[in-house]
Amino acid sequence: MSTVTGVSAADQSPGPEGRPPLHADQASTGRLGDRIFGGAATASGIVVIAVVTLIAAFLVVQAVPALRNNSENFFTSRVWAPGGEQPGFGILEFLWTTVAASTIAMLIAVPVGVAVALFLTQYAPSWLRRPAATLVDLLAAVPSIVYGLWGLITFFPVWKPVQTWIEETLGWVPIFAPAGISGGTIFFIGIVLSIMVLPIVTALSREVFAQTPVAHQEGALALGATQWEMIRTAVLPFGRPGVISAAMLALGRALGETIAVTFLVSALPDGAKWTFSLFNGGETFASKIANNAAEFSNPGKTGAYIAAGLVLFVLTFIVNSIARVVIERRKAFTE
Repeated sequence: MSTVTGVSAADQSPGPEGRPPLHADQASTGRLGDRIFGGAATASGIVVIAVVTLIAAFLVVQAVPALRNNSENFFTSRVWAPGGEQPGFGILEFLWTTVAASTIAMLIAVPVGVAVALFLTQYAPSWLRRPAATLVDLLAAVPSIVYGLWGLITFFPVWKPVQTWIEETLGWVPIFAPAGISGGTIFFIGIVLSIMVLPIVTALSREVFAQTPVAHQEGALALGATQWEMIRTAVLPFGRPGVISAAMLALGRALGETIAVTFLVSALPDGAKWTFSLFNGGETFASKIANNAAEFSNPGKTGAYIAAGLVLFVLTFIVNSIARVVIERRKAFTE
């Protein structure tokens, strides 16, 4: 039997589809490519974990000395005086402003984003879906500073009468009580943040809704379900993990937004009255650090701001962890 480069003629016979079979060196090349790709993917994951760990370690190392010298309760005090011989600082105001504004943003952005995603995937005609999706996605390309300028110059005059009406109507509720703030309030920046994170919720929800098995949708319609009943029983359950992921990703963006919030929110002067009203002013973690970056003149002051950044880091990490647990439980339940 004749051979060519050590391969028998029978081994070189065409395959069932007329293609020559793979040689041993081709198979080994494929395995080598798999090993290279697997190693690169593993290394990338290790690098990401290492970077996050190093960031956390840096924040802790820099924050601990300042926290040891802190004369105030770090979590319950509103005092922010990190300089001097007896520094004292607390994050109560920053924590409330950050969490409240981000919560308002989620309460607005998630329902609207899911509704837009359902419209684009279930109701919109084919000629409208792509242009409409592109327009929504373009909101994600708008810089934060543009949102800040738009909110300050264009949207705030429109929102101000609405805020006045809510204060007059629901002012007896503590979270809607008037606070005498003429500029941007927590509620206002929450609305602007909702517009900023809307493309994230819409894009991810749209993608996961579009992957709903056609058999599930047609089966529900064949059983006599209406369009909305089909969406409620087939599309939404299938896309729920994706919607949760989109909401948590958008929440992370809202928690850490800096420039737009710095432009919009009204910072309270030292000694000003402070309440838990959503129509009060304040500063978020990000805006406080950005506004006072020039004060990083000594390790004590710098450590105080880094301690505030550490809280924001931990808060974002907790949010993402909760989202991951919810998604895994949902997957286990559906399986």
